[in-house]
Amino acid sequence: MVKLNLLLILVLVACALSVVSARHQARKLFVTLQSEQAHGRSLDVEWGQLQLEISTWLMHNRVEEVARGRLHMTIPEPSRIYVLRAEEQP
Repeated sequence: MVKLNLLLILVLVACALSVVSARHQARKLFVTLQSEQAHGRSLDVEWGQLQLEISTWLMHNRVEEVARGRLHMTIPEPSRIYVLRAEEQP
């Protein structure tokens, strides 16, 4: 009977230690999850800023301004504009 009680106490201690270990691991994983979620939110903000910057750079007026200012381009005369049409494929 004493051996059975001692065995049950050892099993109880082992179970208690495994519960403590599992809870500690769960807390560590939760902290990691929160950190990764915060990083994901910061990447979402950065993505939004990049999309806004791209839309600003691609605006027609901005493109025309750069073409005229930096590249010294002008709109061609109508007589110099040629429209090419692609042949339709069957």
